[in-house]
Amino acid sequence: MLERRPYLDLLTYTVLTLGVIIIAFPVYLTVVASTMSAEQILAVPMPVLPGGHFIENIRTVLGRGVGESANPVGTMMWNSFIMAMGIAVGKISISILSAFAVVYFRFPFRRLCFWMIFITLMLPIEVRIMPTYQVVSDLGMLNSYGGLIIPIIASATATFLFRQFFMTVPDELTEAARIDGAGPLRFFKDILLPLSRTTIAALFVIQFIYGWNQYLWPLLITTDKSLSPVVVGVTQMISRSGDAATDWNLVMTAATLAMLPPALVVLLMQRWFVKGLVDSEK
Repeated sequence: MLERRPYLDLLTYTVLTLGVIIIAFPVYLTVVASTMSAEQILAVPMPVLPGGHFIENIRTVLGRGVGESANPVGTMMWNSFIMAMGIAVGKISISILSAFAVVYFRFPFRRLCFWMIFITLMLPIEVRIMPTYQVVSDLGMLNSYGGLIIPIIASATATFLFRQFFMTVPDELTEAARIDGAGPLRFFKDILLPLSRTTIAALFVIQFIYGWNQYLWPLLITTDKSLSPVVVGVTQMISRSGDAATDWNLVMTAATLAMLPPALVVLLMQRWFVKGLVDSEK
């Protein structure tokens, strides 16, 4: 039993406040830097209050790009959006169908198939990156959205989560659907999919952020800068000639814009995200 004491409450709030400050302060500095001119951001010490150039900086990065890449941030954010959506939808589609097959179909080596999928958790793309690159290159998928998305859309974690959820669905429900004449596809579409919507929502949030933050794989397979996602694009805005040659206010503006879509997805789907995680643990 937990006892509530005033000094423990004070200690708890103090620790939480310090944690929020430590996590949020770099984000605050990024947003403040995005509102400054090039001269203001290089001042020592850098002002910690917002400037008045935010709209101007946004127009610059969205319209003409920054630095050596000179690729408009709007284009890069569109590339990131397509990549994140493709990865999220692809992972969920493949994983839910895999889990459906493993749980509801009886075929030889069914359990072995599941464990083979599960073992792939130990082989992230960074480990198998060279053979994956060779396959994508042989298929002519370099510098394409397919090359950015398809090699990453298999997910053993999502398959495992869907499998665990499907195993909690009562057998009586399956029998009732069978008695009513529902085939496998109808059972999947009319019963399992509606029951899985919170799990799907939680996975969508996780996978969208995962896809949005992809860096190494797009950096390897895209030499066409018009296909660069924004995470890669922001690093290309930094000059190799030193801090003075980099428009840090514009780089920070691009970084601020790059943070917005994942934050919006989390905020808009927060209720579904939490509910999906809680339901998955039942």
